[in-house]
Amino acid sequence: MLGIPFYGRFSAYYFLYYALLGALVPYWALFLQARGFNAWQIGLLLAIPHLTKLGAPNLWGWLADKSGKRLRIIRAGNLFAAIVFPWVFLADGFWPMVWVLAGYSFFWNAVMAQCEALVLESLGEKSHQYSFIRLWGSVGFIVTVLVLGLLVENLGVSIIAVTMSALLALLWLASLSLPQVQPQEESKRTADRLWSLLLQAPALAFFVAGLLMQLSHGPYYGFFTLYLDGQGIATRWVGALWTLGVVAEIVLFMTMAFWLKQVSVKRLLMLSLALAVLRWGIMGSGTLHWGGLVLAQCLHAASFACYHASAMAWLHGYFPAQFAGRAQAFYASFSLGAGWALGAIMVGALWESWQQATFIMAALAAVIALVLLSVFLPNNSTKNLVN
Repeated sequence: MLGIPFYGRFSAYYFLYYALLGALVPYWALFLQARGFNAWQIGLLLAIPHLTKLGAPNLWGWLADKSGKRLRIIRAGNLFAAIVFPWVFLADGFWPMVWVLAGYSFFWNAVMAQCEALVLESLGEKSHQYSFIRLWGSVGFIVTVLVLGLLVENLGVSIIAVTMSALLALLWLASLSLPQVQPQEESKRTADRLWSLLLQAPALAFFVAGLLMQLSHGPYYGFFTLYLDGQGIATRWVGALWTLGVVAEIVLFMTMAFWLKQVSVKRLLMLSLALAVLRWGIMGSGTLHWGGLVLAQCLHAASFACYHASAMAWLHGYFPAQFAGRAQAFYASFSLGAGWALGAIMVGALWESWQQATFIMAALAAVIALVLLSVFLPNNSTKNLVN
């Protein structure tokens, strides 16, 4: 594993980054609803950070790889995101909120793709141990979900934005402690291979499947809290269900290094998608029961944690280190950004009339992704990626 100082610095950073997501993902829709926005507007506002992710990570990734100043970009992105976000308290109406969220997310989207590249560069041949650092992000998510759920019940929804502002400031401070990694020199011949690698069938299938997988999470990430709130479930129990999903992902992350050594990355990706189909099928099958909710949340270990760790392994093995930042940025923008944005917009448009049916649509998206990887990812493109 990494030396203790490096491990602690990266782990603290991941803890705070995903603690911020622990406020954004489950509770941000509640804040927007309290500000008077309707479901369609909420869907669009939820999509903004992911719409900016379509371009911003690629710009930051290109700058990081070309300049070799990956860490400086991470720090600057955190600083400016922390400065811009608190303006949400002054944003009066839909369009002012759009501009604030677009400005904040433009800088925030500079951060994680480059941090992922920095961590994998630091790990080197031990890249399969990435999950031991990533699991601390899941711990941060849990802490925020549990604490903020109680705070919302007692202090009101404004505490959501207060918490996010504080976490953004702490995240910038944590970025100051991250270690610098000496970048590898990029040859012209290697740089010329980037688009040829991106346009090969395995890469195209991988990125499109990632988009569909992220799109399938649209009803969950955007409207799961509102859905449960509409069923009369108290906020603390909503937080408990979110926490259960993250506990499941932590357990998976703790064992992921073993699975990446034993099972091909292609099989892990396909298994994750198959279990995602089951998860969304449960959510869209009819009247919700606690048993079904618990099972669906436990499957978050597959639909998110297993898929994400396997995707990081595939990217690290497929793309040369010289443009690791651009590969991570392209995945962040196309697969994660476009997938999340499309999911949020589509579900926001359909939610008031369809609700549970959107989970069936999510299952269909995961099925298509499963077929793509089954057909286009070669069987021998996996195990040796992490050795």
